[in-house]
Amino acid sequence: MTRTMHTPALLLLNDSPRLPLLAALAVRFAAAVTQWERRRRSRVNLSYLDDRLLQDVGLTRREADREVKRHFWLS
Repeated sequence: MTRTMHTPALLLLNDSPRLPLLAALAVRFAAAVTQWERRRRSRVNLSYLDDRLLQDVGLTRREADREVKRHFWLS
């Protein structure tokens, strides 16, 4: 099992005044990749919901399909 750090923890680390520039960039990159993966996973899971569950969360099939087709880097 892979242990991942959540974005707030990475951003807190990034706010440290002692981090060298390269380390700060690495932390920001890790935070971005973490956020991208969370979006990708959410969109994949959204694609598995049936119409009844989509209605429960207030989405139509068309809205869900449009969201699923979005690129992971778009919020």
